[in-house]
Amino acid sequence: MRTAPGPEGAGPLQKDSKVAVVKVQAVGAAPRQVTMKGLYFQQSSTSEEITFVFQERENLPVTEDNYVKLQVKACALSQINTKLLTEMKMEKDFFPVGREVAGIVLDVGSKVSFFQPGDEVAGILPLDSEDPGLCEAVRVHEHYLVHKPEKVTWTEAAGTIRDGVRAYTALHYLSHLSPGKSVLIMDGASALGTIAIQLAHHRGAKVISTACSLEDKQCLERCRPSIARVIDVSNGKAQVAESCLEETGGLGVDIVLDAGVRLYSKDDEPAVKLQLLPHKHDIITLLGVGGHWVTTEENLQLDPPDSHCLFLKGATVAFLNDEVWNLSNVQQGKYLSTYLKRCDGEVINWCF
Repeated sequence: MRTAPGPEGAGPLQKDSKVAVVKVQAVGAAPRQVTMKGLYFQQSSTSEEITFVFQERENLPVTEDNYVKLQVKACALSQINTKLLTEMKMEKDFFPVGREVAGIVLDVGSKVSFFQPGDEVAGILPLDSEDPGLCEAVRVHEHYLVHKPEKVTWTEAAGTIRDGVRAYTALHYLSHLSPGKSVLIMDGASALGTIAIQLAHHRGAKVISTACSLEDKQCLERCRPSIARVIDVSNGKAQVAESCLEETGGLGVDIVLDAGVRLYSKDDEPAVKLQLLPHKHDIITLLGVGGHWVTTEENLQLDPPDSHCLFLKGATVAFLNDEVWNLSNVQQGKYLSTYLKRCDGEVINWCF
């Protein structure tokens, strides 16, 4: 994830490997008074080319009801899930870029109860937002925002809030993390993995993690509190299931947060995926009785023998869709009622 200070410089944009060409051009609005610019992307009908454009925008409408006008101080650049947009029938000619934002409240509507002008906040813009985060100011519903702790910088707030919500969702809501539990966090040096490790340690859990490179392994070994075991999977020879069973005395781990899994045989998987990701059978094997498997693999396929093994263990499988709170009116505000707080610049606490 990359962060940008605002709309004046969008910085380099990460694009999917399937994107053939990325262009940036200026698109003028109607000849009316212009106050700011915002970054949007346009996808061609062939889905092979994405064009990023700066569009000139008029001043935001009057803030009313539960909406907040926010001056953007930092915005994170995350991958744009065009597949999800298509499935949710949210295709547009121009889609706003940048959804994780941090900034200062400029104005509030008459029904806003949580914020007032001058508050420092952070949040995630909804999928159907008309405003890009990469803009001078945005208009957003108050349920998508939380107060930014004083010790957290603008960049830290925008850059960590999405992965923070994902990690908290996985370990609190989906797997009910509690003290004394053992947790396997795959790819622990990733943004999601780093926050998940800190959260698990904060709740008193025993953490095992995997590293995808020597650099990642060294990074994880420097973590304090220390990780119980770091499994180096970079050479493709590590036996994740055996290592976890050995570390837990043959009992298996209570919670698994994966970073993707292999579903098929060695002959049917790409070389990179074969090297870095465990097979779904390995995850099932290393799960303990009553364990929770939280997966990011949206196309997970379980055969009857897999389901029977999970049944015998009384284990559960949960899917981590980080947009689910955003897509459900029932969940709005519930997930973002938690936020990151830096304590002495070392420990991340979660405040409810």
